Amino acid sequence: MFLVGDVQLAAPVFLAPMSGVTDAPARYEADRFGAPAVVTEMVPGAELAREHEEFVRRVAPHNGEGPFIIQLAGRDPQWMRIGAELSEAAGADIIDINMGCPAKKVTGGQSGCALMREPGLARQLIAATVAGTKRPVTVKMRLGWDDATLNAPEIARIAEGEGAQMITVHGRTRMQFYEGHANWSRIAPVVESVSLPVIANGDIVDAASAGEAMKDSGARGVMLGRGATGRPWRVGEISHALFGTPYTAPSADEKLASMLAQVRASVALYGDRLGIRVVRKHVAAFVDAWCEDHGLAPMDDTRVALCRLDCPNALIDGLVAALSSRQAAA
Repeated sequence: MFLVGDVQLAAPVFLAPMSGVTDAPARYEADRFGAPAVVTEMVPGAELAREHEEFVRRVAPHNGEGPFIIQLAGRDPQWMRIGAELSEAAGADIIDINMGCPAKKVTGGQSGCALMREPGLARQLIAATVAGTKRPVTVKMRLGWDDATLNAPEIARIAEGEGAQMITVHGRTRMQFYEGHANWSRIAPVVESVSLPVIANGDIVDAASAGEAMKDSGARGVMLGRGATGRPWRVGEISHALFGTPYTAPSADEKLASMLAQVRASVALYGDRLGIRVVRKHVAAFVDAWCEDHGLAPMDDTRVALCRLDCPNALIDGLVAALSSRQAAA
C-alpha cells in the first residue's frame, strides 16, 4: 500500500491529468482495469467557483474504486483556496496543483509551468490550497522552465515546507514540451531534496519503461499519460508488474466492450453531439492500439471513417463491425 497523506492507494501508479482526455468516462475505465489512482483534467479554481459548465464536467467523479483526485490550476491564491474548498466539498480525496502544463494558453496566462519561474508565487499558491482543505495536497511540475533553470528541487522543497504531501515531476522542461525523451535521471535531485514521495512522469508507456524511470530517478512510483490513451488497462498492467496489485489482462472482447462503454458514458455525460466529439480521440487511439496489440496492419481509413460518425449507435455498430471482423480474420 502507498499513502498520500491519509489516503491509501494500492500502489503509487497514476493515470496523469490530461486536458480533453481524462474525463470521468476515461477515468472510470482505467480504474476498472486496476489503475490505483486517476486524476481529473486540470480545472481553474476560479472557473470551478463560477460553476462554469465545462469545468464542472471536467471534475465529474468517475465513481470508481480508487481515490477521487482533482487537479487545480491558477495563479491567484484566493481562487486556489476557494477551488480547494469546492473540490473537497465535491468529494475529492486528494487535490493536485498544476505547475507543469506547458501549453501556451496556460503558460501565457502565467499558470501551469510558468509558475516555476515565480517561486514566491508558487509558495503562496501551495499555502493557499493547503489552507483551503483538510484533504492532502500534491504538486505536479516539470524539471524547470528551460535547461538554464532546472529548479524543480527548489519548488519541491517549497511545496514540502507549505504542507504538500507528494510531488510528481515530468522529466522535461517546459521549453521541451513533449519533444525528445524525458530525462528521468534529472528527477533524482528532486527525490534527494525532499522527504516526500516523488513520482516520475514522462514517456512511461509500459512496465519496462516504468521500471527504468523508477531506477533512473529513484522515484517511489510512476505516472502514465499518453501511453495509456487507447489502452485504459495499461495503468493497472504496470501497477501489477511493479507492485503486484491485482490485474487480469483483458481479452479482445473485454477491450472492445470497454471502448463501447466509454462511448455510451461520454454521450450520457455530454449529450449525443458533444459526447461523440469528445470521445473521438479515444476511439482513434483505441483503433491504433487494437491494431498494434493484435498484430494487424494499421486501419487508418477505418479510424477516420469512425471518427466522422455523429450518431452514437452508428459509432458503436461501426466499432463492433470493423474490429470484430479484423480480429476474426487475423
